[in-house]
Amino acid sequence: MTLKHDTAPAADDVVNQLLDAALMHVPFDGWSDATFAAAVSDAGVDRIVADAICPRGAVDLAVAYHKRGDALMLEQLAAEDMTGLRFRDKIARAVQLRLEVIDDKEAVRRGTTLFSLPQYAGDGVKLIWGTVDAIWTALGDSSEDINWYTKRGTLSGVYSATVLYWLGDDSLDHQATWEFLDRRIDNVMQFEKLKAKVQSNPLLKPLMVGPNWLAQQIRAPEARDDLPGSVGPRT
Repeated sequence: MTLKHDTAPAADDVVNQLLDAALMHVPFDGWSDATFAAAVSDAGVDRIVADAICPRGAVDLAVAYHKRGDALMLEQLAAEDMTGLRFRDKIARAVQLRLEVIDDKEAVRRGTTLFSLPQYAGDGVKLIWGTVDAIWTALGDSSEDINWYTKRGTLSGVYSATVLYWLGDDSLDHQATWEFLDRRIDNVMQFEKLKAKVQSNPLLKPLMVGPNWLAQQIRAPEARDDLPGSVGPRT
């Protein structure tokens, strides 16, 4: 009896083929139906297979492009020597790496436009949350209380603002963007210092008993694949 082997390409391989082909068309047609059709043709993928793997067409490819950037950022981050760096500098370097791995600014610009549409805004929020969660996790964040959320929420704002600034930055080696990023992180650090002062102030401390108790009841989510920002088991 002859055993039959499944020679069909894996879904991830098909997505990567389509994505590589689509990036040639995104600067002209955006993440659109026209781009998806051209990618299917250029990659030589059967349209039925392409539609099955990417039911939303180019939208799914835009999501895959963002996640590819996250994966490249994590590879670069793992190779970085951050010995002696302050934690705020590690965060800044991680965000910088996330932008440096992008080889097509126009693809990001078009993606920003796509995910600003109401029907895809949820995808955009989830992707940004996934990026900042990947950064915090890679840098060893082990918080399990409300800080798990506040760290990611705060960095989401910093990251989003930095991306928008970077899209319009034509300075040498994007130096203006890195200075903008440093200022945003400094603002966050100043806010954290203010919170610490409020907590230690003997006059204000009694007023924080209720809010602090409530904050202690909030726990970080268990590792699950259906949560925004899930990149694997948390330790």
